[in-house]
Amino acid sequence: MEHVIRERNINVLDVFNETFLTTFKDIVGKENVLIDHDSRIKYGHDETEDLNFPPDVVIKPQSTAEISRIMRYCNENNITVTVRGGGSGLSGGALPVKGGVLLSMERMNNILNIDEQNYQVTVEPGVLTEHLQDTLKAKGLFYPPDPSSRGWSHIGGNISTNAGGPKAVKYGVVRDYVLNLEVVLPSGEVIWTGANTLKNSTGYNLTQLIVGSEGTLAVVTKAVLRLLPYPPFNLLMLVPFNDCEKACAAVAAIFQAGITPSALEFMEREAIDWAIKYVGESVIEVKDDTAAHLLIEVDGHNLAVLMEDCERIAAVVQQFDCD
Repeated sequence: MEHVIRERNINVLDVFNETFLTTFKDIVGKENVLIDHDSRIKYGHDETEDLNFPPDVVIKPQSTAEISRIMRYCNENNITVTVRGGGSGLSGGALPVKGGVLLSMERMNNILNIDEQNYQVTVEPGVLTEHLQDTLKAKGLFYPPDPSSRGWSHIGGNISTNAGGPKAVKYGVVRDYVLNLEVVLPSGEVIWTGANTLKNSTGYNLTQLIVGSEGTLAVVTKAVLRLLPYPPFNLLMLVPFNDCEKACAAVAAIFQAGITPSALEFMEREAIDWAIKYVGESVIEVKDDTAAHLLIEVDGHNLAVLMEDCERIAAVVQQFDCD
């Protein structure tokens, strides 16, 4: 699908004079300040429909100090700044609708410290979600939030949008795992918002104020995330239903039975048909009278317990005319 480009038909230097550009190049290096047409188009969109709002300049910092200088300078000169992670968002948070500076966090992509004893990890915002999860898994650690874009979304973007994913049903969303954030305020001031502890009752809860704010309050430059032991076992059930309402009723009944799946997804027939059409084939038979599927996952550390949970789930869904 072609992007609808909202060009302003102005020369970049009409807004960003040579002094502005020279300052930015002095801060991050000239190779990390982009004003060419192709780069502006590339960074002018995310996955929000087919919209494109090219910024006037793209800047790629690599440190908190660089971001602090950029934000201070933009604040003093009344220059709009839009923060961008992996560009996987669907809510338009990374679209530079006012032009100005597009601040790409892609170079700040380091896992800084894995504290295995205290189940914490400190990361920069440009770390890919999937890369972080795979790195932690190798150490027996678990970062549960798993948005569908985890293969190319950034941790910083996940924090900015309070991302979730299928495992949110058991483990919650990103805000449940953020302990502390280093952020740069619009003035250029650098602060930490919380503490690296599970309980922190001192002062305002600035950490949770930043989570979900989509870059409107501050630029996240480091994050301390809470971890869990990695659950080594998981079992998956795919349950077809002839009636969508009964499938939805079965969801509540599963929880009422005292079972908390690690993931639970409702898939209506139209969505299933579109998926089959896109893939070109189906690995399972979908009967003509199937109206919906429930995809149910359980995970944990004891396989026998998980098998019992699956048996209990099967008994529950059979009460709702599953196929």
